[in-house]
Amino acid sequence: MEKHTRYIFVTGGVLSGVGKGITAASIGAVLQAKGVHVSIQKCDPYLNVDAGLLNPREHGECFVTKDGAETDLDLGHYERFLDLELTQKNATLAGRLLSELIADERAGKFGGQTVQLVPHLTRAIQDAILEAGEGSDIHIVEIGGTVGDYEGLSFVEAIREFSQKVGRTQCLFVHVVYVPFLQTSQEFKSKPAQNALNDLRGFGIVPDVVGVRTDSLTPAPEAIADKISLFGGIPRKGVILMPNVETVYKIPLTVANSLLAVLDKFSGVDTPPDLESWADLVWRSRTEYEHGVTIGLVAKYVDNTDTYISVVEALKAAAWSESCDINIKWINAETATEKEFASVDGLLVPGGFGIRGVDGKIAAADYALTHNKPYLGICLGLQVAVIAAARRGGLEHAHSTEFEGDTDQDVVYIMEGQAGKESTGGTLRLGDYPAHLADGSLAARIYETADIVERHRHRYEVNQKFRSEIESGGLVISGTSPDGTLIEFVEAPACDYFIATQAHPEFRSRPMRPHPLFVGLIRAARR
Repeated sequence: MEKHTRYIFVTGGVLSGVGKGITAASIGAVLQAKGVHVSIQKCDPYLNVDAGLLNPREHGECFVTKDGAETDLDLGHYERFLDLELTQKNATLAGRLLSELIADERAGKFGGQTVQLVPHLTRAIQDAILEAGEGSDIHIVEIGGTVGDYEGLSFVEAIREFSQKVGRTQCLFVHVVYVPFLQTSQEFKSKPAQNALNDLRGFGIVPDVVGVRTDSLTPAPEAIADKISLFGGIPRKGVILMPNVETVYKIPLTVANSLLAVLDKFSGVDTPPDLESWADLVWRSRTEYEHGVTIGLVAKYVDNTDTYISVVEALKAAAWSESCDINIKWINAETATEKEFASVDGLLVPGGFGIRGVDGKIAAADYALTHNKPYLGICLGLQVAVIAAARRGGLEHAHSTEFEGDTDQDVVYIMEGQAGKESTGGTLRLGDYPAHLADGSLAARIYETADIVERHRHRYEVNQKFRSEIESGGLVISGTSPDGTLIEFVEAPACDYFIATQAHPEFRSRPMRPHPLFVGLIRAARR
């Protein structure tokens, strides 16, 4: 019998950032725990082609998939919760669809038709959903933004039409709304949520499930759920109360406790979900351990931690796996001091672009190199380590051409063919690339293998003509591309744990399967 995919659409109301991505990922995790084959997709109404040029201070981390798609940070949530490796088809932005439509129109593929948002853009959205969900039992689609936003209207219309095409019983609509708490009257107010439900109904969609988000550690009273059920026309069993939680990894348990009957009926699978691993993860995240470490995260976007969310989650996962408490100390790269470096048990310099704060990052790498402070450098974290070592090796003015374009001591320089593309999208070295690790190196011991694959997002490389000066400064090259032309890993033999990579290992870390580079940092920091 031919398998027919079913679809869950997750939308949001009242305000953005209400938790649609975590909700979608958590529903997927529960379905997976029931043995259902799940796929997932983010549809964003932004007129950007991808997330590569979005301001990280405003939008948070740019997550990169294995095939090099630069995506919204929700793809990171999906990968961590579902332990999947997603691709370009799992991230759909309006800008990309519109650019493809316009290209087709210019090529004469519409045969003189008037090209319109409906039906042409909506059909393109539906085709993207069908492609991303192909082969799965249930495909989960998160619609970015807030229902009612002008730019999102085509996506809401597309999923309404989609439910008619595949059959309404093949679709489950989940609407996540926010219920504020008024301090003056000491009460929760459901009116914004009711209005958000009215907005969705006005576009022809009546949700099957409503997630009620509240900004507190205690859920809203049952009376609020009853009221939303009554005025929203939603069965009470479809209203789930979702307060803040100590860890987002508790949300699959919340979903299972509240929506299991709904998900059983929709999926056609009444097997109880095996959520023991999630319960264990929550227990480990809440346990107060005998040992703890403080990791200094040397960064420039210290006012928006979402910019480094995969790094933060990778550190947490590594610490929990080592039965260790973790405190992340945010060190502003623009004002960083040696006193701050000395106050932590280990240092991590994450990826980044632009000259702001780079001197503080170089100083952090130099301090770790000379004080045997555990250090993990990611992407730019490798490049600043190379600069610091080269300066110690005799190149007083060693720098990267990203920050000092006319330097003749360009120990980090732009990749061949990349000059002139510095401010353009989709032109970096992106996605999975293999690397070969030197026999006996720290890197090879950490990975327990010589040949690995990691994800990349960078434009600048280590200049091997300065290899002797870099090594004189205390670093050795411990990993390269298979042909030996590109430097992938460096480490400091004189230090207990000093390692840096051009890649972004945080993208492949999982809460129940932490990345070994982060585990190594935690182990070294707690000694």
